[in-house]
Amino acid sequence: MKTNHTRLLRLTTTAVMIAFTCLLTMVVRIPSPTKGYLNLGDTAVLLSGCLLGPVFGPIAGGVGSALADLFSGYPVYVPGTLVIKAAMALFVALVPSRIKRDGISRPRLGFMIGAVAAELTMVAGYYLYEAAFIGEGFGAAFLGVPGNAVQGIVGAAGAYLLIELLSRTEFFRLYGAKGFLKGQAK
Repeated sequence: MKTNHTRLLRLTTTAVMIAFTCLLTMVVRIPSPTKGYLNLGDTAVLLSGCLLGPVFGPIAGGVGSALADLFSGYPVYVPGTLVIKAAMALFVALVPSRIKRDGISRPRLGFMIGAVAAELTMVAGYYLYEAAFIGEGFGAAFLGVPGNAVQGIVGAAGAYLLIELLSRTEFFRLYGAKGFLKGQAK
C-alpha cells in the first residue's frame, strides 16, 4: 500500500510541478531588450529536478516549459524548450547526490554545480536551437545569450531559495530529501 501511495504522490506532484512551471513561466514575463522575454520558469525547472529526481523532474520541467511556449504563442520553440528544460532538470537531479568529499555528501555545493551546468545547458541550447533550427544564424542567435544568462542566474538563485525554504518542511521529508541543503544526501 505504501508503494501505491508513493507513486500517487510522485504523479500528483509531477502534475503540480508541470502546472507551476508553466504558470511561473507565463505570469512573470519581463521583455528582454534583445529579444523574447525573461521569466522565472527556470526556478520551477530546477525545483522539479530537485524534488522529483532524474525521471519525473525532467518530465515536469520540460513539459511545463514547453506548454508555456505553446500557450504564449511561441510554438516554434516547443520542441527545443522541451529538450533543453528536461536536460536542465536532469542535471540538477543527478549532480548534487554525486558531490562528496571525505565520504560526506555536499548537497549545497552539488546543487550549485548542477544549477550552473543546467543554466549553461539552457544558454547554449537556445543559442544552438535558434541558430540551427529556427534559422536565425549564429550571429543573430547570439543576441539572446545575455538575456538567457540573466534568466539563468535569477532562476538558479530562486530555486536555491525555494529549496532552502522547502527543506525545512514536512513536504520535503515525503521525498526523503529532509536536510537536502544541510549536508544530508537524498
